[in-house]
Parts: sequence; C-alpha cells; structure tokens
Amino acid sequence: MKADLKAGQGMTSERTRDRLVRQLRDEGIRDERVLQVMRQVPRHIFVDEALASRAYENTALPIGRSQTISQPYIVARMTEALLGDETLDTVLEVGTGSGYQTAVLAPLVRRVYTVERIAPLLEQAKQRFRLLKLRNIHPRHSDGGMGLPEFSPYDGIIVTAAPEGIPRSLVEQLRPGARMILPIGGARAQALVKVTRTAKGYDTEMLEPVNFVPLLGGVET
Repeated sequence: MKADLKAGQGMTSERTRDRLVRQLRDEGIRDERVLQVMRQVPRHIFVDEALASRAYENTALPIGRSQTISQPYIVARMTEALLGDETLDTVLEVGTGSGYQTAVLAPLVRRVYTVERIAPLLEQAKQRFRLLKLRNIHPRHSDGGMGLPEFSPYDGIIVTAAPEGIPRSLVEQLRPGARMILPIGGARAQALVKVTRTAKGYDTEMLEPVNFVPLLGGVET
C-alpha cells in the first residue's frame, strides 16, 4: 500500500478540510473536540489513490473487499455520541476497516482496541497508524462480533457494521454506565443506536437512520 501524508496536497488543503468541518457543523455536530480531530486526520491516506480527489467529500467511499470508509458525518456523529461529556479511557472498536474511524478516536481517548475480520484490510490500517504515529491503537485480527472480552470492561464500544440486533456479548463487555454506539437492522432498514449498560441490562436510544455493511462472523486471510 502506498500512503503519503503529502499526496494530493492540492485537494487536501486547509480550505478543503475547513469546508468539510463547516458541513459537519451544518449537519449538527457540536463537539469541538471531534470537529478539531476531523479537521486534522488526513482522510486521503485511508482511501485508494484513485479516490483521493474525493477524500474530503462528505460521502462514503469503497475500500475493497465489499467494505466502505464511512461518510465523515457518520464518523463524527458516532464519535460524538460515544464520548458524550466524558473523557474515556479504554474503547473497543468492532470493524477496523480502513482505520479512519480508529484514527479519529485515537486522539480522543487513552487507548483503542480495534478488531477486524479481514486480514488485508487490517494490515493496511496498521500501516496507516504507523505513518500517523498513533501508538495508542491495539489492532487484532479477530471475529469482531465476539469483541475482545480479555481487555474488558470498556468505557465505550463503537461498531462499524450492522448486526440484526444488539449483541449481548458486546453489552457485557461494557462497564456499568458505559455506552455502545452501533447500527442495527437488515438490508431494508437500519438505525444508529446508543446502548447504555445498566445494573439490570441495558437501555437503548435510537439516534437516526443509517446504512452500513452487515456485521459478519468468522475471519478472512
């Protein structure tokens, strides 16, 4: 994989990134921590060079293996909902994909564990993390639906692919009072949901309609 922080500088100028941040504000993103990171993270290194000219558009883009890099608004929305008013210590991400959501989380929390079931995608993401010197990210090649219980409990979990319903195994890896942000549903309809672990189980809050790839089991090499 060729990844260069200077690649496509003409189309990744400060003005281009500021325009994206203005769009995120217009769509309702209010957390200044999130907006600052969205401005700083070089999205163009998380997409194929052929798509670099579209990297700062507010749209999802293909990354291969039937996966996508999420729309910047959705990345910002999920990150903002996960953080709330808190400073989180340890977060689990299910579905590393390109690594873009991971790179947005990394400056905002102390430690990120991220799992990806498709090995080539994970290797590319790890190269990007090294390029950006993000040393608080701990990637794992694993079946994400199972999470990483060995490092739980987590202060937050973010899931970047859609299961049909809320995975109980992931809820159980949250500390009491912590939240998980994930899409749920099938091919016809999905919703972004905030799940908060309680003493007796969990509470849910529907955030907005979304469209994600399905959460699949197993691993690919």
